[in-house]
Amino acid sequence: MAEKKKIMELKSITKEFFKNKALDNVSIDVYENEILAICGENGAGKSTLMKIVSGAYSHKEYEGEIYIDSKLQKFEKPADSSAAGIAMIYQELSMHLDSSIAENLFLGEWTNKHGIVNDKKMREETIECLKPVGLDHMNPRLILRNLSASQQQLVAIARALRKKPKILLLDEPTSPLTINESEKLFGILHELKKNGVTSILITHKMDEVFENADRIYVIRDGQCISEHMICDTNRDQIVEEMVGRKFDNYYPKEIIPLGEVVFEVKNVTIPHPFMKNKNIVENASFNLRKGEILGIAGLVGAGRSELVGGIYGKYLRKSGQIFLDGKEIQIKSPEDALRYGIALLTEDRRADGIISDLSIRDNIVLASLKKFSKYGVMKDKEQNDETEKIFSRLNIKANSIRVPAFSLSGGNQQKMVIAKWLMRNPKIIFMDEPTRGVDVGAKREIYTIMTDLVKKGFSIVIISSELPEIVSMADRVIVISGGKITGELSREELSQNAIMQLAV
Repeated sequence: MAEKKKIMELKSITKEFFKNKALDNVSIDVYENEILAICGENGAGKSTLMKIVSGAYSHKEYEGEIYIDSKLQKFEKPADSSAAGIAMIYQELSMHLDSSIAENLFLGEWTNKHGIVNDKKMREETIECLKPVGLDHMNPRLILRNLSASQQQLVAIARALRKKPKILLLDEPTSPLTINESEKLFGILHELKKNGVTSILITHKMDEVFENADRIYVIRDGQCISEHMICDTNRDQIVEEMVGRKFDNYYPKEIIPLGEVVFEVKNVTIPHPFMKNKNIVENASFNLRKGEILGIAGLVGAGRSELVGGIYGKYLRKSGQIFLDGKEIQIKSPEDALRYGIALLTEDRRADGIISDLSIRDNIVLASLKKFSKYGVMKDKEQNDETEKIFSRLNIKANSIRVPAFSLSGGNQQKMVIAKWLMRNPKIIFMDEPTRGVDVGAKREIYTIMTDLVKKGFSIVIISSELPEIVSMADRVIVISGGKITGELSREELSQNAIMQLAV
């Protein structure tokens, strides 16, 4: 690396939360025009480190030093980091959903020095900013809420690139993107690299790391464990360094005998939430057997989440029938679904899976409050005892059940949501992207939980954009394309290629 210019140095960065060290004496060197990957389990400290670099944490809130072009930086706020040539794209979307694309791109800069908004100029510049991410065909006046999750992410990337940063920080940038959109994003990063821009990439997707990064740092438990040139290492070595142990099998799937059909959907049609006279799902039918993991696959926007949301009562259903144990049931709201023993692990845990400021205990018992109350009085000891059992059973990593949910890593938040639904003892669990934004160690723990559940007679429906996950864990897969089920694959027929053939 001697021939390359060092543009940023992080020296002995230490940061504590609740007397726990999230980062412990971390030092990292960053060079000009490279793609640097930083990998580690959820809770390892990666996102905390990026928030320090982006100015989200003031220099007064941590120990250590940041140098850019050999000059000491003391960021008080994100604007200071931005002024130093750093742009951040967060894992959780940081945009104003009820503002337009143009307003989001030029946030804080709508007016000129005379306080006048030049709407025409802002629209023209928005179209130019959207060109690198392939969205220049879109009307800049479109409200962000009406865009898909992947389109919103691409707008966030366009906003970051607009400032022409020297260093681009990306925290799980492809989690809401399709395969084609992800490839387009990395194409942008490689073009930026040619022009002297460095990208620092945080991702749990090892394929992305080994296909695009030049170097990699591994962080575990808040400490730097190793640094490698990508050409000098391999996936197994990185995973072992991340989790501190070897994995013989990433997917602990067990084939168990399946029982009778316990759940059936017939001819379900769901109207599009934004487009009048259009359906987002049409005449979808499938069944689910006791002890089965049924996969639902398809490209982003195909209607997978909408199908499950419509069945669960989260979205309006235009037509169709639902049967449980051979009897037709009426589900008009999530409360109805819960009453029938059906739970839904949603795609976006932060939006509608957890309440961040509540404790782990309060989140876990949230869907079971009636179970712990008598004459309007909550049974505090019973709540604690039951929560402690499931907290230990799912190996949620935290000091106690009393700590706030926001202090947990993504993987442990996901296990907490699973715990919330298991407290209800459901028969059927829908899991929408259950391992999104989750590291390899936590993923394997979630797969193990799924395997244990079906062995006990639970039935699971899993939606996943990660084809290796769905191929490895599902007993059977249905594929959706354009809102319609285009095929079904048995365990013996399952492959990534077979799914993609039906998905397109």
